[in-house]
Amino acid sequence: MAGHSKWANIKHRKSRQDAKRGKMFTRLAKEITIAAREGGGDPESNPRLRLAIANARAVNMPSDNIQRAIKKGTGELEGENYMEIMFEGYAPGGVAVIVETVTDNKNRTLPLVRSTMSKLGGSLAETNAVAWNFERKGVISINTNGKSEDELLEVVLEAGADDLEYDEEVSRVICAMENFSSVNKYFESNGFQVQESKLEYIPKQVITIKDVAEAQKVMKFIDGIEDLDDVQNVFSNFEIDDSIADKIEE
Repeated sequence: MAGHSKWANIKHRKSRQDAKRGKMFTRLAKEITIAAREGGGDPESNPRLRLAIANARAVNMPSDNIQRAIKKGTGELEGENYMEIMFEGYAPGGVAVIVETVTDNKNRTLPLVRSTMSKLGGSLAETNAVAWNFERKGVISINTNGKSEDELLEVVLEAGADDLEYDEEVSRVICAMENFSSVNKYFESNGFQVQESKLEYIPKQVITIKDVAEAQKVMKFIDGIEDLDDVQNVFSNFEIDDSIADKIEE
């Protein structure tokens, strides 16, 4: 169990979320549609759909958009035949990446992901080339509520979670998949505003980047992959050393 500030990584993640907010509704709608297609349109009996709807409401996605996405999934409205495809690869410096996509045409998505990785100094890898270094875990982003890192760490332990990435505004709580639902409910019922809840690939071993130029190359790579329309999530195993964080922001 450990509490991490990971200041540079958190700050970069937050700036990226603000920058790509325009695409957020599209990606959330895809997740809702797939969840409804796989488990039905009733969120009470479909945990994945319930979670997708909660995430959509957290960013003020209009109810009409949510209902339309559900109906596309259940077949009440005509929609794209989406499929989920995961890619593995390497960013500059040997950083491992996992890319989750949702697409209606895998013959379009595969070459696009491959060429974008290559243009940005990375490469596409074969299945399980990097996945072995990641674990699937629940990640819950919560308002820190003015608590110190030590205070919040106590709450995280009490909730049954495993790890904390602390930030003064919004912190990330990491837990085992089997505890995901109970940990999420704990924070919701104890006065914390849950900004987002989802399953992520968390690296077992990380690469700490201490060179400014190298860090900028890796972040440019991640940003470029995230900007592709078919990409839902990008996970990696790099951290930026706090000693160069200010220089990167300049």
